[in-house]
Amino acid sequence: MSIYVGNLSYQVTDEDLKKAFAEYGKVSRVQLPTDRETGRPRGFAFVEMESEAQETAAIEALDGAEWMGRDLKVNKAKPREERSGSSRGSWGNNTRENRRY
Repeated sequence: MSIYVGNLSYQVTDEDLKKAFAEYGKVSRVQLPTDRETGRPRGFAFVEMESEAQETAAIEALDGAEWMGRDLKVNKAKPREERSGSSRGSWGNNTRENRRY
């Protein structure tokens, strides 16, 4: 299981998250996605802890808490949805009906 942590400050680091969540148990992994173009953090992260009980304690304690000037959104991460077809989505649909001449 993984924890979703949203509404993060753009200055937050992996180490900041590890320290914050370590109060509730052992942190196994932190993933802090960054924007591909700017390299800047995207404002959310995923944290994995050693046990589900530790994750639950962290969620209960940190959801809605103010941290680094922001009110955190902390909950169980939802499984990633599979994308179908082209990575360009419906905008990349190049069928004859969608072409303009």
